[in-house]
Amino acid sequence: MTGSRLDPYDAVVLVSFGGPERPEDVVPFLENVTRGRGIPADRLEQVGEHYFGFGGRSPINDQCRMLLGALAAEFRERRVDVPLYWGNRNWDPYLGEIFAQMEADGHSRVLAVITSAYPSYSSCRQYRENLFDAAAGTSLQVDRLRHYAHHPAFVAASVEATLTGLDQLGAGAEEARLLFVTHSIPIAMAQASGPAPKSPEGGYVDWHRAVRDEVTRQVNRARGTEYRGDLVFCSRSGPPNQPWLEPDVNDALTELAGEGVGAVVAIPIGFISDHMEVIYDLDTEARQTAADLGVAFARAATAGINPVFVAGLVDLMEERAGAARGDLVDPAVIRGGTIGRYRCLPSCCPNLRQPDRPSLCQSVPGL
Repeated sequence: MTGSRLDPYDAVVLVSFGGPERPEDVVPFLENVTRGRGIPADRLEQVGEHYFGFGGRSPINDQCRMLLGALAAEFRERRVDVPLYWGNRNWDPYLGEIFAQMEADGHSRVLAVITSAYPSYSSCRQYRENLFDAAAGTSLQVDRLRHYAHHPAFVAASVEATLTGLDQLGAGAEEARLLFVTHSIPIAMAQASGPAPKSPEGGYVDWHRAVRDEVTRQVNRARGTEYRGDLVFCSRSGPPNQPWLEPDVNDALTELAGEGVGAVVAIPIGFISDHMEVIYDLDTEARQTAADLGVAFARAATAGINPVFVAGLVDLMEERAGAARGDLVDPAVIRGGTIGRYRCLPSCCPNLRQPDRPSLCQSVPGL
């Protein structure tokens, strides 16, 4: 296999959220994340305590470095000779600087791999808005992978991690409940997410439920039992009067304990790596809640650099390149899943605060 398998792309860029790497970065980073939303400085300091508790360093940048290394190894295995770059929305290395570097390096058409697998404003369109900003003033043409939560490789990594989590519970595993965890978002954002057809709750919830159902099905088949899987949420950050998706994982644990459930596996299907929402909200807060309730707790790994997931991302790159060339492609998808779009309609996952904000990787209605 040669680099031509990714033609017409001559570069690949990993696009991530970004995070602070030392204590003095924490508040400036949070200011970047919340810019334009009027969050007071004292509130940012409170949120920053989550980071200060881990030395003022988010694990997300190290996770990206590891993923880049794993992708580079997969490229070498497949003899794909295309350079990999990495740029963040909210911290160094910033997307704008990386796009300028890619153009200076002589590249012209770039494939973006976003470290977010689901459709919603915050997990898709906002990234595409940042891609628009980064590409402005350059001649780079940018495409992106389709949403990939429903790709079999993403689900396979979660199945493997769930089985490992059950093994960690030991004798209590047979009676465990599976808690599928993702980032909470405002209900209005959730309802507006994803293209039709979708439920009244929106594509964000629909996609997560499909992942929950397929992981549960495969785990039950592997273990020969009938585990029940619940979708729960973490990391709510909006004002108290704004409704967000519920139940919170800690509330769910309290309710399960009241029902007599004695063990859970928390499966962070909403995240592809162990960043702050995982190591604080699950490994710290939820784990302590479970301990206080007397509930045995295991946390499944994120997809991270699981070799099946990494290979799946490169499969998705090759699929997207084939579609860009006009080849007939056969997108892989889980049972009951949806094939994500290469380009989103303007009405999909709208920016509810700035409806006219431009974004990349957007289709023209009617075409």
